[in-house]
Amino acid sequence: TWPTRGLRGDVPPKRIDALLGYYSFDAGATFVEGTWKAIKSSYDVALTAAALVKGGERTAFALCRPPGHHAGAAFMGGYCFINNAAVVAQWSRDQGASRVSILDIDYHHGNGTQEIFYRRGDVQVLNLHGDPMVEYPFFLGHADERGEDEGEGFNVNYPMPFGTNWDSWNAALEDACAKLAAYAPDVVVVSLGVDTFEKDPISQFKLKSEDYPKIGRRIAKLGLPTLFVMEGGYAVEEIGINAVGVLTGFEDR
Repeated sequence: TWPTRGLRGDVPPKRIDALLGYYSFDAGATFVEGTWKAIKSSYDVALTAAALVKGGERTAFALCRPPGHHAGAAFMGGYCFINNAAVVAQWSRDQGASRVSILDIDYHHGNGTQEIFYRRGDVQVLNLHGDPMVEYPFFLGHADERGEDEGEGFNVNYPMPFGTNWDSWNAALEDACAKLAAYAPDVVVVSLGVDTFEKDPISQFKLKSEDYPKIGRRIAKLGLPTLFVMEGGYAVEEIGINAVGVLTGFEDR
């Protein structure tokens, strides 16, 4: 059961079936035997990668399953339970980073990441994604969502239409990288989704496998310690090819 607008949502109910609705926004984050073990392992992998970057590695890749960017401060959904990218951004701040940038290049908007840092100026959040008027997770991700209070100006969204190809998508990436460079973070966290791929079964962008190394090279050009955290990707045969393409492009740079 999900509470809807107009119903009381200020007090959590007591039964488990109600609690699952109270703390989620869809049915894409369910619990079965072994779910918590997977969630905790994904979280630990992200923190291990963050520690490697903190220890001097130029980059590290956290192969997280389940992913995290749809999970907010107090809600789950979209296969996401704990927001791994947000965790490592906060961990980096706690370890002395003055500023952190999260660059989310998953096809779907990182609504949880936006919600967590929306009123903060110490973590910049840049999202490239499908237009939320027609694409999951809906409701958040519009261009006029710029952050509030201390976070005003530090949340940047690039909603794009169905059929977006490399040229248009890359223009958004270039603008995001320019804003990221101007912010001058100590660490970059990349929410790496490869569901921008033309053959992805649930997504509507048209990037090709040869485009993914270009993404890695552009991010590497920033010259900053970079942590890649795996998010989505549903074209099963090509997930590894495209994710590795980003990483090898980064290393080639």
